[in-house]
Amino acid sequence: MDRDQLKFALVQVLENYRRCGISRVERGAADSLSSAVIDRIAASALDTTALSPASRRRDPGPLSPESAPQGSTPAAAPMAPTSSEQPLSPPSISQPSTSPTSHTTAATAVTSTPGSAPTLTAGGSDWSLPILEMADRRVRFSELQGQVIDCTQCAGIVSYRQQTVFGAGPLNPTVCFMGEAPGADEDRTGEPFVGKAGQLLSKIIVAMKLQREEVYILNALKCRPPQNRTPVPEEITNCRHFVSSQLNILQPKYIVCLGSVAVQSLLQSTLPIGRLRGRFHEYRGAKLVVTYHPSYLLRNESAKRLVWEDMQMLMREMGLK
Repeated sequence: MDRDQLKFALVQVLENYRRCGISRVERGAADSLSSAVIDRIAASALDTTALSPASRRRDPGPLSPESAPQGSTPAAAPMAPTSSEQPLSPPSISQPSTSPTSHTTAATAVTSTPGSAPTLTAGGSDWSLPILEMADRRVRFSELQGQVIDCTQCAGIVSYRQQTVFGAGPLNPTVCFMGEAPGADEDRTGEPFVGKAGQLLSKIIVAMKLQREEVYILNALKCRPPQNRTPVPEEITNCRHFVSSQLNILQPKYIVCLGSVAVQSLLQSTLPIGRLRGRFHEYRGAKLVVTYHPSYLLRNESAKRLVWEDMQMLMREMGLK
């Protein structure tokens, strides 16, 4: 991590703190940091990141795998969300707060050896429901969606949202993609991932030799937070039982967590995405992949190679490569 990247990361962290209501952090606080302070932090970062092999994988590299569809471009080329280029991958800043546990989800188990990145298991060893017929799935989803619409647990969001965003896709998916929270476009339409980040996600899905209509897409939160701020732990906890119920009905074989909020919801972990990506975790009966959120790729194009590596890993497991 060079000095400019470090300062950008500090800006993101301080901005997240400010959006979460920490009054001592003002807009543009990172700009007032002196060069000496940044240099000291950079020196410390070099020492600490050396402990984590995953955190050293910062080389952007081109995104041009042999299996990528024609028309893909190197990672260094500018990318417009509506073009036919390959998907990117974004490192999102994980929240510093401790993720609370929920009575609906079993505690997360961590498997690791000294110096290795952890593999997480959450939600128990298998789904708590039997495999349901399609008619039963539709009935349960209709009832669950009604509960989401009636939910008023997060007072600050309920008074701000236009509508809830439940999820979209087939009720018998092999793969579920789970994001963080609806944005303005999603809040207006009631559909997940329809803005610029959603267009990018669609490209990633197509590059995986799938169609968007084949996968189920949902978010950790069903309502848009004010000003698109990062969800706080209490809000993630309030929505967790809706998410776990959806997945328990769908029972996908694979889940892709897009961003740190999705990780906090399912794996109940605040570890950085960089330490969790690149391997399979487990959520109930599904294999779970952690990667960066598409919205990050719109701002940090160089990270797209990492997401494509994660998707290739999933494709190999699914027999798509």
